[in-house]
Amino acid sequence: MERFQNTGQPDWDWWGKLWPTPGATLRELGLAPGRSVAEVGCGSGYFALPAARIVEPAPVYAVDVDEALLDELDALAEKQAIENVVPVHGDARNLTELLPDPVDALVVANTFHGVDDRSGFVEGAFEAVAPGGSLIVVNWHDRPREATTVGNEPRGPPTELRMPPEETAEAVSRAAAFELDRRVELPPYHYALVFRR
Repeated sequence: MERFQNTGQPDWDWWGKLWPTPGATLRELGLAPGRSVAEVGCGSGYFALPAARIVEPAPVYAVDVDEALLDELDALAEKQAIENVVPVHGDARNLTELLPDPVDALVVANTFHGVDDRSGFVEGAFEAVAPGGSLIVVNWHDRPREATTVGNEPRGPPTELRMPPEETAEAVSRAAAFELDRRVELPPYHYALVFRR
């Protein structure tokens, strides 16, 4: 199964330097108690695990193609006594087949830049989000990779894959009837767009 372009799981150490409080970021982006969530490309759970604490008892469907990362997420959830994370092994381009029900929020963090068929993905995302729910896209700003350093090392996707907010918004709104609700700056290197269905 071919991954989205340039996807891989960065280590928790440098994610922690970028997002020392991922739960606070997720709350700012609209996650709330009792509202179900799916995260695309969840990796080992840097966002899925704090999301689960926010929305419990509602489920967080943690979607990834890498079974080893899902196993790691499952172990971390057990260690932290988080019971509402549901690891989902599969390709995020088939969300409606992977999720048992539409979710209140679909989080696409640091992967949208690498999606090959964005229109197809967004169309699927629209079906996977419940009416009144949200699609949350977190992206790297379109700065040169050498300018986005963590621990003195360039981090993030190659420069040519990075998307300005306007390009991301257009890609989403052109493909489905999502309405851009707001843009949130996530210093030092990211932004988020919150769309409503």
